[in-house]
Amino acid sequence: MVTLQLNSQKARIDAGELVSYQVDGHEFIHQKGDPGWSSADTEMFPIIGPVNEAGFQVQVPKGNAIQDQHGHLRQFDYKLVSSTVSEALFKKEYAAGTPIKNSKYPEKSDRQWLIWPYTFQFEKQYSLDEEGLEINFTVSGERDMPFMIGYHPAFKLYTKHPIIKAGQREISLDEVLAVGNRALQVANCEEITLTDEESITIKTKGFGHFMCWTEVRNMVCIEPISFYPYAVPQNKLHEGFEFLSDEPKIFRVRLTVSPQS
Repeated sequence: MVTLQLNSQKARIDAGELVSYQVDGHEFIHQKGDPGWSSADTEMFPIIGPVNEAGFQVQVPKGNAIQDQHGHLRQFDYKLVSSTVSEALFKKEYAAGTPIKNSKYPEKSDRQWLIWPYTFQFEKQYSLDEEGLEINFTVSGERDMPFMIGYHPAFKLYTKHPIIKAGQREISLDEVLAVGNRALQVANCEEITLTDEESITIKTKGFGHFMCWTEVRNMVCIEPISFYPYAVPQNKLHEGFEFLSDEPKIFRVRLTVSPQS
């Protein structure tokens, strides 16, 4: 467990997962063990969305990759690279063709092993500063590797009627619940504010879109994404890929808490 602290802010990271972010003692992150989801945050990479209807295969230039929902990155562990009182860097490395055991097998999937035909590195860096908590994702690897990327944090809810505001659009919790497991699309958006007992803003760079998901009233996931997977049939998921170049790609998420009144 790594603990970061700066003034009234405190973040706890367990093996790369943000399990707590508190400002003035107020907890903003969904707690494991509470109803709704068994995690607090995770990443979606190198694909976003389910692929069960496509036989767990995703079309890529090197042939078909074997993936499960939201990709195989979440199926293996981060390594802590470095940490200070206010920063921590975690990394995952994957060698092309390495079988990764699927934790959903056999209860929720018939694929025991997941395979991706490209080598990549994935870094996740946390930084606390005066403005809030910034999370940077750096993707590097083989040139022209296709990928999608999404960040999947869950926020703890305290009131019955929180509001999710994206530009001029206001989204109620009931709207998110009504969409179900597909997740509510918020297209062409880089900033969302969740107003509950306290307000927190999720500002992004590089992702381009959001989707929102929950099946309970005590938490909501507000997820920056590079592609909304339910816009296409599962066998057309490759239409949402972007591609690596020689330079690493960096994606940013900043969490900023509004001053208490």
